[in-house]
Amino acid sequence: PQAHGSMVAGKWDRKLFMGVELHGKTLGVLGAGRIGTEVGKRALAFGMKVLAYDPFLTEARAKAQGFALAADVDAIYQEADFITVHLPVTEQTRGMLNTAAFAKMKPGVRIVNCARGEIIAENDLLAALDSKKVAGAALDVFCVEPLAADHPFRKHPSLILTPHLGASSEEAQEKCGIEVAEVITSYLLTGEVRNAVNLPFLDARTFEQVKPYMALGEALGKLLAQVVPQQVDRAHITYGGKAQELPNTDPITRSVLMGFLARAAVKDLNHINVRGIASTLGITVEEKRSNEPVTFNEWLHVQLFKGEEKVGSAGGTFFGSPNNPRIVRLFSNPLEMSLHGTFLMFNNSDRPGIVGYVGSLLSKHNVNIANLSLSRDHAGGHALSVFHVDSEPPQELLEELRRDSVFSNVRVVKL
Repeated sequence: PQAHGSMVAGKWDRKLFMGVELHGKTLGVLGAGRIGTEVGKRALAFGMKVLAYDPFLTEARAKAQGFALAADVDAIYQEADFITVHLPVTEQTRGMLNTAAFAKMKPGVRIVNCARGEIIAENDLLAALDSKKVAGAALDVFCVEPLAADHPFRKHPSLILTPHLGASSEEAQEKCGIEVAEVITSYLLTGEVRNAVNLPFLDARTFEQVKPYMALGEALGKLLAQVVPQQVDRAHITYGGKAQELPNTDPITRSVLMGFLARAAVKDLNHINVRGIASTLGITVEEKRSNEPVTFNEWLHVQLFKGEEKVGSAGGTFFGSPNNPRIVRLFSNPLEMSLHGTFLMFNNSDRPGIVGYVGSLLSKHNVNIANLSLSRDHAGGHALSVFHVDSEPPQELLEELRRDSVFSNVRVVKL
C-alpha cells in the first residue's frame, strides 16, 4: 500500500520499498482455532514453517495439519519471523502483546492482528516499531473503533491499517449466507452445533467423540455440588489417558461447570455463558491434558479448591465403551457409581454389620437397594458407603443414621 501511495503521488522510487520473502520463514500462530488453522494452511503453501500455540491444540492434531506445536507463547515470541493473532479477548489475552512480549521476540518480527484490538497494547507497539524491534504490523482491529482521526497509528510508516474489514468481500458475504442456512439445517437434522456465540465449533465427528465425556463431566459436577458444602474459588480439570487426545475438551469443561453450578440456581445457565458465570462467581477454571500413567484408559478428574486447600475431587471413566460411563473415585475413595439415580451416601467406621443394619433400615422404609459400592482406607479404618436406591430415603431414616456416631456426612445425592 505504501508503494501504491507513492505512485499515486506521482513518484517512482524503486529503492525505497524493499520487501521480505515468506519462503523459509517461521509463522507463529497465536490461537489455532478455525481461522488460525486456515491461515496456517495457506502459510504452508508459501513454504513457511508454521509454529502454532493454542491451549487446546494437541500434538497429534498439530502434526496432522503440518504445524509444529509450541509449548507456550514464549516459544512463538522467540522463534517466529511473523506472528498472526487469532485469540479471543480474555483476562489472560488482554494486552498480552506488550513491551515484555516484544522484548522476547526476534528483531525485525512482523505482526498481523485481525482478531481483537485489545490483545495488543497499542502504545507499546508504537514504541517497538520506533525502536525497529518490530519491523512492521498489519492491523484490522483496534482497542477503540472507529480509530480516532488523530491516532498516531495513522501516520506511522511501518503500519498497514484497514477499518475492521474482516470478511468484507463479495464471495465471503455470499458464503456467510449459505453457511448460516447450512448450520441451521445441520443442527435441526443431526444436533451438530457449529459457530455458536462463545461456544467452540464442533463438527459431527468431534461431537460424537466428546458427547460421552460431556455427560460424564456434568455428572461429576453435580456430584461435587452435593458433597462439597464449602464455596470454592478454583476448579482443576484433568484429562488423562485417551481423554488427553480429544480434539476439543472445552465442551466437557463447560459440562462440568454446568453440573457444579446447577446448585447456584443461576437464571438461564447454559453452555454458552457458564464459563462467564463461573468467573463472575469467583471460580477460576484450570484445565490440563496429562500424559502421566493412569489406572484407566480414559480418565476425567475434577478437583475443587478453596485457596490452597483441596475441598473435593471426583473422577470418572468408561467401562468397555463410551456407552458405559462410571464415576470411580470420590475424594480419595475408589468406588463405582452410575451417572443417574438416587444415592444414599455416608462415611462410617469399617466394622461388621454396617451393610446389614443400613439395609434393614431401608427395608423398613420400603426403599429398595439397586446397587452398592463400598470403599475403605484399611480394615477397621474409615469407609465410604454408597447405596444406589430406587426411591428417595425419607428424612426419618436420614436422621436415624445421623444420631448414630458410627455414621457421618449422611446425605442423599441425586444424579
